[in-house]
Amino acid sequence: MLTLEHVSVTYDGVDALRAVDLSVADGEILSVLGPSGSGKSTMLRAIAGLVPDARGVVRWNGDDLTRVPPHRRGFGLMFQDHTLFPHRDVLANVGFGLRMQRHPRAVVDQRARVALARVGMAGFERRRVAELSGGEQQRVALARALAPEPRLLMLDEPFGALDRERREHLVGELRALFTSLDISVVFVTHDHDEAFALADRLLVMHGGVIVQAGDPIDVWARPSNAFVARFLGWNVTSAFGGPLVAIRPEDLTVSAPGEHGPTGVVVTRTFRRDHHLVTVRLDDRDADELRVAVPVDHPPPDIGDTVGVQIANGRGLRIDP
Repeated sequence: MLTLEHVSVTYDGVDALRAVDLSVADGEILSVLGPSGSGKSTMLRAIAGLVPDARGVVRWNGDDLTRVPPHRRGFGLMFQDHTLFPHRDVLANVGFGLRMQRHPRAVVDQRARVALARVGMAGFERRRVAELSGGEQQRVALARALAPEPRLLMLDEPFGALDRERREHLVGELRALFTSLDISVVFVTHDHDEAFALADRLLVMHGGVIVQAGDPIDVWARPSNAFVARFLGWNVTSAFGGPLVAIRPEDLTVSAPGEHGPTGVVVTRTFRRDHHLVTVRLDDRDADELRVAVPVDHPPPDIGDTVGVQIANGRGLRIDP
């Protein structure tokens, strides 16, 4: 089990990570979600031992890793910039970490081939890296991280350079792979779909702290505060005459102005495959905006139209600021 105890990191007087406490169980897949600058990548680097000035304690099964160098922690780390060696073939790239651990050549090649097979790249051993597509290079980078058989695998925005179709396909494969390997995984991303698709448990970060953690379904259904709600795509507003509430775009409808609910002007409209996402800037509310999902079988209003907004399902979730 991985445990963090009051782990903090400061860069140039700015707290990038603030007294974070965290545990990751054996075999658990933890997705860490948050905007840029929230502390996600800094936390990974602190776990890996790549931040020498980090404060607090990182433990594995109770053992303090403070004085253990990164290459001896038994952790695998894969960045978005996977830094493969272009002058080496695929097998040599995957076996690099094993060679650094001074394993015999036969062991290096055998474990590298196993890792390649696990990520669907068997038969690519002698291909040059420059001959591979972006998705294939990502698989090679993942195989390189898996080949030393790490007890913890950390992935930092690993699919940012791939198109959405390739990301969705690879995320589905990884969920099955990690489960079969029974390996602990910390997966950092700002992409909601990736985080929810992979996670056994989801953690949301903001300003260097953990603001919510729990089962992915629970986090989505019950955001803990206004920041989490907005970050997950909810509207947060008091425009309906009561307390501050969080309302999903699909739980709102547009109507003729003057009916029950606030009115405003449509300022954006985008097509999202199964709905139109309409942004309504409300009248007399300091430019407060509500996003409404209009089903594709309903004609959406035009930009510049004045409309009313109503709650279609329930009354919204009361939320803390």
